[in-house]
Amino acid sequence: MPELPDIAVYIDRLAARIVGHRLESVRLLNPFLLRTALPPIAAIEGRMVEGIERVGKRVVLALEGDLFVVIHLMIAGRLLWLAPGKTTARNALAFFAFDSGTLALTEAGSKRRASLHVVEGRAALQALDAGGIDVLAASPDAFAGRLLSENHTLKRALTDPRLFSGIGNAYSDEILHRARLSPVTLTRSLDADAIDRLHAATRATLLAWIERLGREAGDWPAKVTAFHPQMAVHGRYKLPCPDCGTPVQRIVHAENETNYCARCQTGGKLLADRALSRLLKANWPKSIDDVA
Repeated sequence: MPELPDIAVYIDRLAARIVGHRLESVRLLNPFLLRTALPPIAAIEGRMVEGIERVGKRVVLALEGDLFVVIHLMIAGRLLWLAPGKTTARNALAFFAFDSGTLALTEAGSKRRASLHVVEGRAALQALDAGGIDVLAASPDAFAGRLLSENHTLKRALTDPRLFSGIGNAYSDEILHRARLSPVTLTRSLDADAIDRLHAATRATLLAWIERLGREAGDWPAKVTAFHPQMAVHGRYKLPCPDCGTPVQRIVHAENETNYCARCQTGGKLLADRALSRLLKANWPKSIDDVA
C-alpha cells in the first residue's frame, strides 16, 4: 500500500501538472470505485484545481467551489499520468482528463479495494480523516502524547491511522529498525529517551524516503512499491541487516509481515511467529544465535 512517502511524491508531481488547470471530464470504468452519491460526480467536471492535499494515505484534489476528490489507493491502486491524447491504461478504473493531460487511476488484481469519494466542504473532508497526527509536523511532546494515549505494541501504534497519519507496514519496519526498538514493545513501557529516539527515527526515515523516492521518480513515479532493495529490513527476510549483517527475521500475521533485526532491535531474542512457533513448540529457537 502506498504510504506517506509515496503519497508525498504523487502530490508533488500532481501539483506541478494540474493545479491551476481545469478538470474537463471524468470517466469511470468501474461503478464500485465511487463510494459517494452526493454531490454527483458530474459536479466536479469543469472545475479548476486549486490544490493537492493529503489525508492519511489518501490523495485529495481540492477544486473550486469547495469540492474535493478523495482517492484512496489501498493496496494495489496506483496513479498514472498520461500525455494529452492518450486515453487508455492497463487495469484502469477511472480517468480524469485535464487540458494538460489525463490522470488514470488503476488497480492490479481482482480485488477492488481502491475508492473514490467526492465531498463538499472541509467538514465532509475531515470526516474521512481517521485523526492521526502528521508526524513530520508534530512536536516531540505531541508525538509522545499520541504514542502514550493507548498501550499497544509499537508496530500497531505506528500503523494505527487514528494515532499517526500515513505510516503503514513498510515504513513502520524501517522506523523501528532505525530507532533500535522491538516491534512488540508496548508503548507505555518506553522511557523518555526511547520515545525521543522513536520520534527522531520516524521523521528521519520518512524524510529520507520522500527525498529518495522523489529523486528516483523523475518525471513521474512509474513504479510504486512497498519493497525497495535499499530498505534495511522490510521485505528482506533472511537477507543480512545492513548494520550488523545478521539475517533479518519476520513475524507473519494474516496478510501482514513484520521484519526486524534481532541483534539491532530485540537484544538477540527471536520474536514468536504465531503460526510457526506454535507448530514447533519446544523446538522454536529463542535466540538469533540458534539460527544465525
